[in-house]
Amino acid sequence: MDNRVEVHEFLTSRRARLTPERAGLPTAGQRRVPGLRRSEVATLAGMSVEYYAKLERGSLGGVSSGVLDAVARALQLDDAERAHLLRLAHEADGSNAILRTGRRPKQWVVRPALQWALDAITAPAGVGNDRLDLLAVNHLGRAIFSDLYTQPGQPPNFARYTFLDDAARHFYPDWDDAADVAVANLRTAAGKDPHDKVLHDLVGELSTRSDDFRRRWGTHNVRTHGAGVKRFRHHVVGELTLGYESFDLRAEPGLTMTVYSAEPGSSTAHALTLLASWAPASRAG
Repeated sequence: MDNRVEVHEFLTSRRARLTPERAGLPTAGQRRVPGLRRSEVATLAGMSVEYYAKLERGSLGGVSSGVLDAVARALQLDDAERAHLLRLAHEADGSNAILRTGRRPKQWVVRPALQWALDAITAPAGVGNDRLDLLAVNHLGRAIFSDLYTQPGQPPNFARYTFLDDAARHFYPDWDDAADVAVANLRTAAGKDPHDKVLHDLVGELSTRSDDFRRRWGTHNVRTHGAGVKRFRHHVVGELTLGYESFDLRAEPGLTMTVYSAEPGSSTAHALTLLASWAPASRAG
């Protein structure tokens, strides 16, 4: 697959956001482009302007790790962005195909033992994939994300819910942040497997139906999703502030289990207790 357009748009978007001040460069003179010039990035990376321009046009095939590291340092890429750049380079020279896992069936069914493990967790927990499909949940997980189970015939999907369901703007008190994170996660997934047709279809659907999604998709932001704090506004128990930890499942490559927790004694902890008593009626069979 020719990924030169993706490489070009990613590198130019990173260059455009980096100001001379942040890069430690002089700011004298009129600038016709946002961010740094190609010549400035080339100087910071220790390479010729012609060679950097070739890279930015999308020619990453066969580029050494040392050159990629130099570009990453010059553009001040964070860990997620650096990993994304490396994946784009691997895709350009074909080595990503070796790392890619086999295609998961469209109708993936949770293993009984995995569901038992989820059910044994007293905190809200669920299993999802890189496309932000919610594939399996426990008792409290289903209760918290009950609004996602409104589309028959397809798994609940956080991105589709965020951008296409008006209820999401109530559910996420920080909707803009939630939307940014959802798009960055999908962009990261696209870098991992640019041949994922289901992901392509999802991005196409969201781009067609949501201006908010389409604008964010064009920023080329990526993200590593592992731990943090999220706020929700549940229609039964109100405000929830939950920490979360995500774990890759060794037996299910490409799937992640996320466990949410509340600070002991907090209002959220009490709300989860109330939610647990409401949850039986909301749980899927």
